[in-house]
Amino acid sequence: MTGMTDAPLDPDALADRLAEVYLLVGPLYRRVLRAVEQNETVEGVSVGVRAVLDLLHRTGPMTVPQMGRAQSLSRQFVQRMVNDAAAGGLVETVDNPAHRRSRLIRLTAAGRERIAAVAAREHGLLRQVPGDLTGPEVDACLRVLDRMLAALDDVDVN
Repeated sequence: MTGMTDAPLDPDALADRLAEVYLLVGPLYRRVLRAVEQNETVEGVSVGVRAVLDLLHRTGPMTVPQMGRAQSLSRQFVQRMVNDAAAGGLVETVDNPAHRRSRLIRLTAAGRERIAAVAAREHGLLRQVPGDLTGPEVDACLRVLDRMLAALDDVDVN
């Protein structure tokens, strides 16, 4: 890897290196979307519904606004995906003890089964990633992407 040192980069050098990250993240994201879309007929879930199911699987029941904030998606888009998932019997709404008017969305048994099948298939695909990546390298990648995302916290997604 080029330029690996222990010293933090100055802001200009960091900006140049982060631009390289964006150049990779865009095509990676679009290819992942295409892969999910291509398997929609097999798994029966769109990219948006898959994202809702995965989030609920990882975090437990949430409100639509909470899901929107967590995924940097508009509340309206998340609501449409929740409606699609509910129509397929994958999620259900339940009372929210913390807020009377904002109901919680949770996975049904069918939703848990569906996202488990999707995750298992994706795990198999991710096992095919070539290379000799180490835990610390993946940790560093996650740290960089987290910082890049945090720098855009003020961007309105609604």
